[in-house]
Amino acid sequence: MAQRIIDLTLPITDNMPVQRAFQSNVYVRLATHESTLAMGSGTPEDPHTSAWNYIGMIEHIGTHVDAFYHMNPKGRTIDQMPLDMFFGKAVCFDMTHIPDLGEITVADLEEAERKKGVKVDGHIVLFNTGLHKRHFPNPIIFDVNPGLSVEATHWLADRGSKLHGVEGPSTDIMSTNLFPSHRVCRDRGITHYEWLINLEELVDVKEFMFYGVPLRLHDGTGSPVRAFAVVNE
Repeated sequence: MAQRIIDLTLPITDNMPVQRAFQSNVYVRLATHESTLAMGSGTPEDPHTSAWNYIGMIEHIGTHVDAFYHMNPKGRTIDQMPLDMFFGKAVCFDMTHIPDLGEITVADLEEAERKKGVKVDGHIVLFNTGLHKRHFPNPIIFDVNPGLSVEATHWLADRGSKLHGVEGPSTDIMSTNLFPSHRVCRDRGITHYEWLINLEELVDVKEFMFYGVPLRLHDGTGSPVRAFAVVNE
């Protein structure tokens, strides 16, 4: 069976868009092949040169997953969470009817299930709202993103969905500063991916395998991930 891999990860660049509470990230070239030639590695006939970059960033910039500890002072940090939590069967629901500052409800989830023909049962659930294509990289994206309702977040937890994922900076409407979905995640022991991209490529796929494994950051409150989907065709 042929397989197609869909990259769901926002590229890491220097000074990426970040929410107001965060410092901007740094990702710059520190050494080049030209500059390292002076180190004299290798031989005169066959010099060895190399290049390297510096990266410094908060764990919650770009495509990332939140650790339980991010929302719960008694929760596990990212290095303590089981690896097998971060991949598995998944479904992507089309939520492009949800407007900026709109809220995804239980009715939206149940209608999406019906249209997709897939019952959520332990799936990782991704939501394609079209937010990224509408607004990135305009900073307005931090003020207009849709959110998951309290009831919808409980609905996911009730169906064994330990992870869900969205486009943009948050599963909650950032501009309200209330974070209701995050608080449900805290109470129900589930979590989420934020700032996924290319989800529109999955809305016509019934089910697929999702992978988004975090770095093993000691006491990490979250982690950047290379998120991707594997689709059987």
